[in-house]
Amino acid sequence: MNRWLIPVVALVGAGAGAGAMWAVNGPPTERARIERVVREYVLSNPEIIPEAMGRLQAREQGRAVAAAGDAVTRPYAGAFMGNPKGDVTLVEYYDYNCGICRASLPAVRELIRRDPNLKVVFRELPILAPSSRDAARASLAAAKRNRFAPFHNALFGGGRVTPATIAAAARTAGIQVPAADGPADAEIARNLDAAGKLGVTGVPSWVVGDQLLIGGQPVATLQAAIAQARRKG
Repeated sequence: MNRWLIPVVALVGAGAGAGAMWAVNGPPTERARIERVVREYVLSNPEIIPEAMGRLQAREQGRAVAAAGDAVTRPYAGAFMGNPKGDVTLVEYYDYNCGICRASLPAVRELIRRDPNLKVVFRELPILAPSSRDAARASLAAAKRNRFAPFHNALFGGGRVTPATIAAAARTAGIQVPAADGPADAEIARNLDAAGKLGVTGVPSWVVGDQLLIGGQPVATLQAAIAQARRKG
């Protein structure tokens, strides 16, 4: 191993500490030597660049999730499943026209079955088609009447999203969908804004603890993220 590797790693790990400041403000010859060592190491090990970028992205996403706080984890009315007083909240951003979101529903049910202290909050992100917004409004109407789960299950089980399948899911849930719903439209706008700030790039996306996971996830991956959030408290 290059004898300068350990000091360089220490400097990187120190961030803004005294070692890093010494590297910046130290003698020009020493700075040049350290820069040369770092450059040579990166060129010899280019695989560390995407790894480092991935860690940086995860760190920034974690900060964004922490800053969002209750705006992400607090459900709209009854738009949640599981334990309402759960010690960990898993948030799913989804669209009713998303096939992966539909395929993820059994995984969500399994997580709830296995973990009695889990709360799953559902956030509408109608981005795939005009009918997605109609479905989202109907879903939020169901949430206001504490009939979210029956509507959600029925619409995802009803095939392609159409006015007919939305109406059928509403009948199953025993609700009437209002022609206009200002609070639901405001909720959708908030979700779109929050998702952009979090770095959500598609559906489904999941937030748990300080983690953001994008795309369909196996039960084991979501369980691991939930366990990590629980450890961190």
